[in-house]
Amino acid sequence: MDVVVVGAGASGIGAAIRLLQAGITDFTVLEKSSEPGGTWRDNTYPGCACDVPSALYSYSFAPNPSWTRAFAGQAEIRSYLSDTASRYGVTPYIRCGVEMLRAQWDASAQRWLLETSEGPLEARVLITATGPWHQPLIPSIPGAFDGPVFHSSRWDHSVDLSGLRVAVVGSGASAVQFVPAIQPLVSSLHLFQRTAQWVLPKPDHYVPGLERWVFRRFPLAQRVLRRLEYLGMEALGLGFRHPWIMRAVQRVGLLHLRRSVRSASLRAALTPSYTLGCKRLLMSNTYYPSLAQSNVSVHPSAVAEFSGNRVIGADGTSVEADVVVLGTGFRILDLPVATKVYDADGRSLADHWQGSPQAYLGTAVAGFPNLFNLLGPNLGTGHTSAFMILEAQLDHVLGAVSSLLDRGWSSLDVRPEVQASFVAEVQEALRGTVYETGGCASYYHDANGRNSFSWPWSTRRLRKHVAHFDPAAYTISAPLEVVR
Repeated sequence: MDVVVVGAGASGIGAAIRLLQAGITDFTVLEKSSEPGGTWRDNTYPGCACDVPSALYSYSFAPNPSWTRAFAGQAEIRSYLSDTASRYGVTPYIRCGVEMLRAQWDASAQRWLLETSEGPLEARVLITATGPWHQPLIPSIPGAFDGPVFHSSRWDHSVDLSGLRVAVVGSGASAVQFVPAIQPLVSSLHLFQRTAQWVLPKPDHYVPGLERWVFRRFPLAQRVLRRLEYLGMEALGLGFRHPWIMRAVQRVGLLHLRRSVRSASLRAALTPSYTLGCKRLLMSNTYYPSLAQSNVSVHPSAVAEFSGNRVIGADGTSVEADVVVLGTGFRILDLPVATKVYDADGRSLADHWQGSPQAYLGTAVAGFPNLFNLLGPNLGTGHTSAFMILEAQLDHVLGAVSSLLDRGWSSLDVRPEVQASFVAEVQEALRGTVYETGGCASYYHDANGRNSFSWPWSTRRLRKHVAHFDPAAYTISAPLEVVR
């Protein structure tokens, strides 16, 4: 095939649509699950919703006038992705239930040789669209727990939490959503919080039917809303690059905490010691009030071990529980796909990266010709939509793929010095940002302590630079004899 895309979440569906729009039809999308949807298929925990405004959290070419909330819930986003795939005619190209097991570049054939759960495939171009929010991070906790233990992204709906004692490990983005949803159901909830999080008010609301009618009848109205939301998020983004702004915004978070929690001791446990934005920005109107309820206990401690039906904290706290829910996030830098993709010499992406993912414009990796990674290293922002990043990358990828196919090139391999220059520039620019000066340890930092996740500049700059495909940045192989 000309192109194989791995993963049918937002990135893979977007790639498929853009390929079709470019007139490229000899491709397939491999999806190991039984249906598309990516992280919005996998995460079905109670209260699951987006923390980016709905009008902004969508493809620019496929607005959805039917969002029922300003910040859409999981079910609506999943339906949106499925409906968009169908509307743009890419559903037939998605092969569900097919997992890519291994991919290796064959230098002599100038092809990617893939091993899949349904047999071998060959591709001129390989696009990985597996995303950073796919593989849950399961902490290694000594001992054994007698009851059910599950991660929020693999929620066990067969377990009825009504009247049970529940221990929650972690207080990140997922926990901020599911804790308020389950708190009224359980007899007791023990939240083990290693680090307090900044939580801002969430400007969420129901979207009335009249407003949705206006969006359907006058599409320009929703485009204006999207633009306003974009500008608002960009204004907040200034704070990530200028930490003094974030320290001013923190006052909103402190006021939100003070209004929601009366207990001085609980407020103290929930007050972060780092600058807002150093960790992922969280928003909720219900998280703090739920923690103030009589059946909730907050333990400012990591979990040290399990013992029977007891959860024991690092500070010596010991509580009895019937169920443990892990809200411990994802392997966003230790990407599983990196162990499945190999260069011509048999070295994997993980071997190349040695714990610190690197890619030119977060997209192409030196030594891996005709490989493009969507939502790759150092493209993450703390303030805008992943769709903004994705669409910029897709412009770059389609520029490269179309050039390769139309001009008869056999391969494109980003030049090592170009990649190294980009990576060095990013790391230098990150130094003054809140990610590096905010005084926290976050999942933005990889196993070597380097920030391999964050983009240090504006979204405008990201869209301008990442979207531009420059052939001069690549080593281009000799043309093939047969030109498409």
